[in-house]
Amino acid sequence: MKEVVLITGANGMVARELSKNIDKEYTVRFLTRKKEKSNEYEWNINKGTIDESAFENVSHIIHLAGANISEKQWTEERKKEIISSRVDSAKLILETLKKKNIKLKSFISASAIGIYGAKTSQKIYSEEDEKANDFLGKVVILWEEAADEFLKENAAERVVKIRTSIVLSEKEGALKKMAVPIKFWIGSPLGSGQQYMPWIHLKDMSGIYEFALKNPQMRGAYNSASSQHTTNENFTKKIAEVLHKPLFMPNVPAFILKLIFGELSVAFLEGSRVNSQKIQDAGFQFQFPDLKKALEDLLKK
Repeated sequence: MKEVVLITGANGMVARELSKNIDKEYTVRFLTRKKEKSNEYEWNINKGTIDESAFENVSHIIHLAGANISEKQWTEERKKEIISSRVDSAKLILETLKKKNIKLKSFISASAIGIYGAKTSQKIYSEEDEKANDFLGKVVILWEEAADEFLKENAAERVVKIRTSIVLSEKEGALKKMAVPIKFWIGSPLGSGQQYMPWIHLKDMSGIYEFALKNPQMRGAYNSASSQHTTNENFTKKIAEVLHKPLFMPNVPAFILKLIFGELSVAFLEGSRVNSQKIQDAGFQFQFPDLKKALEDLLKK
């Protein structure tokens, strides 16, 4: 009998890619706001409701739910939504597991490199480095604390936290948003262009979750980013190179982005490098460690 894996964030690109890769070995179920398929189960974080039948014989939960950080301005209401979508959703799952007296083999949670803060520096951050005190840092600290509760409450044998960088996909996300203006010859770097952009190919991102699922020795936090570091300016130039498009436009001034996006602009204008040696030491091998090859794979389809 196949082990049951319950995935949240059903509509996200990582959840879709992951389920496609593991559905032959596992029985995959999803928690979603609106049920459309037989393996989907409804929940409502705001109302605190959840279809408990989703938890029948469940062995693993991969928690990918979370409101998009860069989708809307960071109003106080939006900030609460960003935190609640991550923290309250985990609490609802934990409460359900305790109610049904279920102990998971693993609880694998999305996290983010935002835990190191929105700042540009020459430091390369590893998992043991100090956590930031800005909004992004606080979000991820609360997110990871919610995941750690599964261990404290004896609801999971192990907890893994995957600190995600910018996930590259041809269909959605940062790469699509950057590639569209470049295709029309109006692309340009943002601000100084010297902020780092830790990145990972969607296939590698999905692969890390699958690796964490199948390797019970994995515990704790892992950075998930290519070891090839790049700045926003270089990233933009590489996209243009792969698409065979020129870059005519000057950099988008930082003050324009601040006017448009407010506090959210720091997510575009700042960025540091992260070290992914820990996940590699665990045995994971990146399919796309090189930026140009990753972009060619995604943009030349």
